[in-house]
Amino acid sequence: MPLHLRPFVRWRCSLVFACLIFSCVGGEHTATVTHPLPAAFSDLLPHFLVEPDDVYIVKNKPVTLTCRSTPATQIYFKCNGEWVHQDDHLIERTVDPATGLPVMQVKIDISRQQVEKIFGLEDYWCQCVAWSTTGTQKSQKAYVRIAYLRKNFEEEPLGKEVALDQEVLLRCHPPEGVPTAEVEWQKNEELIDPKADPNFFITVDHNLIIKQARLADTGNYTCVAKNIVARRKSSSAAVIVYVDGGWSEWSKWSACGTDCTMWRSRECTQPAPGTGGKACQGLDLQSLNCTSEQCPQTVSGAEDVALYVGIVAVALCLTLLLVVLVLVYRRKKAGLDADVADSSILTTGFQPMSIKPTKPGVWAPHRASRCKNSHLLTIQPDLTTTTTSYQGTLRSRHDMAQKFSMSNGPLLEPLPNGSQTLHNGKLPGEPGDFVSRLSSQSYFKTLPRDNVNTSYGTFNFLGGRLTLPNTGISLLIPPEAIPRGKIYEIYLTVQRKEDLRLPLAGCQTLLSPVVSCGPPGVVLTRPVIISMDHCSDACPENWAIRLKKQSYEGSWEDVLLLGEELVSEPYYCQLEAETCRVFTEQLGRFALVGESLSMAAAKRLKLLLFAPAYCSTLEYSIRVYCTDDTQDLIKEVMQMEAQLGGRLIDEPHVLLFKDSYHNLRLSIHDLPQAHWRSKLLTGYQEIPFYHIWSGSQRSLHCTFTLERLSVSTCELSCTLCVWQVEGEGQSFSLDFNISKDNRPLDSDFLLVDNSTPALAGPSAFQIPYLIRQKICSSLDAPCPNGADWRLLAQRLKLDRHMSFFASKASPTSVILDLWEAQHFHSGNLNQLAAIMAEIGKQEAMIFLVSDGEC
Repeated sequence: MPLHLRPFVRWRCSLVFACLIFSCVGGEHTATVTHPLPAAFSDLLPHFLVEPDDVYIVKNKPVTLTCRSTPATQIYFKCNGEWVHQDDHLIERTVDPATGLPVMQVKIDISRQQVEKIFGLEDYWCQCVAWSTTGTQKSQKAYVRIAYLRKNFEEEPLGKEVALDQEVLLRCHPPEGVPTAEVEWQKNEELIDPKADPNFFITVDHNLIIKQARLADTGNYTCVAKNIVARRKSSSAAVIVYVDGGWSEWSKWSACGTDCTMWRSRECTQPAPGTGGKACQGLDLQSLNCTSEQCPQTVSGAEDVALYVGIVAVALCLTLLLVVLVLVYRRKKAGLDADVADSSILTTGFQPMSIKPTKPGVWAPHRASRCKNSHLLTIQPDLTTTTTSYQGTLRSRHDMAQKFSMSNGPLLEPLPNGSQTLHNGKLPGEPGDFVSRLSSQSYFKTLPRDNVNTSYGTFNFLGGRLTLPNTGISLLIPPEAIPRGKIYEIYLTVQRKEDLRLPLAGCQTLLSPVVSCGPPGVVLTRPVIISMDHCSDACPENWAIRLKKQSYEGSWEDVLLLGEELVSEPYYCQLEAETCRVFTEQLGRFALVGESLSMAAAKRLKLLLFAPAYCSTLEYSIRVYCTDDTQDLIKEVMQMEAQLGGRLIDEPHVLLFKDSYHNLRLSIHDLPQAHWRSKLLTGYQEIPFYHIWSGSQRSLHCTFTLERLSVSTCELSCTLCVWQVEGEGQSFSLDFNISKDNRPLDSDFLLVDNSTPALAGPSAFQIPYLIRQKICSSLDAPCPNGADWRLLAQRLKLDRHMSFFASKASPTSVILDLWEAQHFHSGNLNQLAAIMAEIGKQEAMIFLVSDGEC
């Protein structure tokens, strides 16, 4: 062949080869070369000018991948091993003016739906393949991920009180996110720059260190996590830098006084305690006996002796007179009508604390040290037994003619023979008879007739407490809430939501159990406190939460909007992270209803996984319950599964369910195909949004039926995925033996609440009655420097309710009522005593009892 024809032939052969290659790509992808390469560049392989990069899908916006190559005759994308259809490519052809080579650019769009189709598999990836007349080249892989940033921090900073110059460590573990969140810190909403202030240091694991605490470092610190999707703020941590007081030098000794004593003093001013710092320890006044030379000699004469004898004689006479008066008073009181309660009821059931008996019947209080807080809550010894019986009724005479004539019968009738018994401790009785009596009346037709969901007790002015074990529901009746001379038989019950449906409209959802206490119409002189769980995400800005109460006619009405409470109304509410405390002066039926203000509002769901405790067949079912995160619903599911023979196969998990109108989707993955297969025809199951959001349907669950291929197969491992469509989700790895599962379960979510359903009198409270009265009398009166009930509320982190407390006759008593409701099981009296000492009211807490007084 002539030499001048060889390049042409070689180019033509390459062109035919390229055409053959393109006719085989993906079957439906065919192409012809319309722009042949110049002969001088026919031997060049394509190289990439632009390769696709990793990208993130934010919300529902598709992403674009770009690939550019030269010299290239064709470019196609391959995603997850499959060729992308020719029609999905956006192609642009140009020529490099410098080299004259053809340049080809191709773009494709990737949607969120394409990525979600491979849920549970490896990451979604794409790469492009470029052809020239000589051969092909592959680009790098570009990974496409769905970006997100979860709402809850894995660890949030906690507030601290630190001494001056002390190192402070504030921890922060940001929420899980893709891409990984960046972290910055704010102090009082302003960004912290460690370069500008070297006293701050941010560690590689996002913790903030204050190297030497300064007074100026006091403030609220917030951890901020952000990525391309969102920006999240942790709860603020209050850091208080305090200064402990130091003692000044002792002053010079004073001159010797007539009592042969001289004095010297010192002050806590170097430095003075500040920002909650401790006062100086030790004495601030010291005395010393004078020497004989310094002491003025004073000799008592006969006149002084006569004076002392006269004083002693008068004291003895007054003592004898007082004893006579007491005896006469008691004898007269014994003859009075017994409808006035004996004062001994006040101390009935008091259990001594911090005092140990040396022998039966004798109490020996400690006397060694009085300078610390060990005796701040020392109380009077037990004076009586736990039950006091006496003749007559506890109603005063002028009330007998004006008994309540309500059909509900709010007051108890006297017991036979005119006797009443006050119980302090566990109340005996017949719950079935009590419930049947209530249910027979018109207002109580909807009361549950099972005793499991009802507690009742008999109470007088000493108050008490009713509890529904394992439900998070309780009723605190403070002292003096029931008028003196009255006895009420009070009940507490939780309604099954199928029995009693609330009218909900729009975006409203039930956030709590429906709780009844009564009888309604009884007269209360101060609010009682109902405690019950709620399942909101506790973000007030996302919700309008209302307290609803059922009227006598059966209709429901709004009685309170949280955040807009009026202190003049008979209702008030404190919303905590998982619990709601309702102050009410009227008994009745209550529920908490929330209306979402944005799609960011979320309810907490509790996911409970159950399976048969024993399986002898090839089929094996896993039941996944999705209930509101309240203890009463969890208790109901546990009881129902116990009847079905089910066992809990994993710890309960919490899932935030948003008001986004999207259903809850559940699926099982990663089954070992050699031993198990799913009998579900579809890839997932769904629970409709409104079934969950309304909160009125109980025991919502999905059942996954699996089949083992052999009876000998006992090991089951799989992955359960639960997520809200277009929202966040969770996956749980399950691995257990279906025939025998001996894994220990965490007692926190088992039914282990052994609370006594009813406690009456002092045994229902942490703070003894007499000490409580002393605290109230000491703190109720306003103090110019703020060392009164306001400081107590502040130290107990109840500042938000100042106006409510101030509206009550005794603000301190209402604060202590709330403390009792919050800390019945975990109350720390030593901590409360320490707070009282910090306020500077030690004298209000000291009750030292001598042996003679016992």
